[in-house]
Amino acid sequence: MINKTTAAMLLALTFASVPAFAQAQDNTPRIDHSEDHQADRIQQGMDSGALTPKETARVDRGQARVQADEAHAKADGKVTHRERAQITRAQNHQSHVIKHLKHNDRAAS
Repeated sequence: MINKTTAAMLLALTFASVPAFAQAQDNTPRIDHSEDHQADRIQQGMDSGALTPKETARVDRGQARVQADEAHAKADGKVTHRERAQITRAQNHQSHVIKHLKHNDRAAS
């Protein structure tokens, strides 16, 4: 049987860990990694001339929308599975747009 002291310590540890657990819920390392990777792809496309200035502006606006979605999801302090899935879908869409625009045989002059 658990004595009162042990039970009190377990209870205190449980409540002490709740803020750390809640804080970790708004951490989005995969999303952040994808954003960094896509920014690198956009920069490479600009440097190589594969993206025209208009195309660059288009993908930058798309990336800004994804970042706004992420900020909105983090606003309440917790990013739910549904919100993560929605952001991931938006990032996947942006990835396809970047690929299409980089390989459409248009070149920056």
